[in-house]
Amino acid sequence: MLQEITTSLPGADVLALAKEFFAERVPHFGAFLEKEGPTWASFRGQGGEEIAVAVFAVEGGTRVRASSLLFEQTVARFLSQLPVVEQVIK
Repeated sequence: MLQEITTSLPGADVLALAKEFFAERVPHFGAFLEKEGPTWASFRGQGGEEIAVAVFAVEGGTRVRASSLLFEQTVARFLSQLPVVEQVIK
């Protein structure tokens, strides 16, 4: 499942928070950094399940996309803790 938000944090900060969150704040099982690049990180968790997080600079913030099958609720919890950019509807 692909989930996406736009945050006011820089991409590097989002990825640093993801590394900490998935390794330390996931109850009963963690997902640990497997591979990373300047704009993405992949984590491996229970049973080999993967979490992928990517960041893209956009006007007014950073778009964050994250996907996983087993960890979809955990991914949603992580994204919900990021400060969201207010969007004005015209």
